[in-house]
Amino acid sequence: MSLLIASALGVLTGCGIWLMLRARTFDVILGLTLLSYAVNLFIFTMGRLKIGAPPILDPALPPTLQQYADPLPQALVLTAIVIGFAMTALLLVIALRAALQVGSDHVDGDRDDPAREETSR
Repeated sequence: MSLLIASALGVLTGCGIWLMLRARTFDVILGLTLLSYAVNLFIFTMGRLKIGAPPILDPALPPTLQQYADPLPQALVLTAIVIGFAMTALLLVIALRAALQVGSDHVDGDRDDPAREETSR
């Protein structure tokens, strides 16, 4: 199970970084989103992967850490999901507005436009 989680974490991180290094704004936004998913998965796994373990104290179970799931990473990930969704929505609106004004979603402007090269000289 931990090998699967570690592989998923590596794939999400690798794809997120690769997309962030591209020169298109929408690829950068998708890369940031994948990287935030990787961080959420990492935080969630730091709370120990327990299937079916309650996150709250139960008087019937002994009070050891082996019987319970850590509720703090779950709360942090839930908060990060909400913040990440709002950040992604805001970045998409800003990128869409910029793409409509400039006419391209390239980070450095439209590199294929010859008229732009003549005016920059």
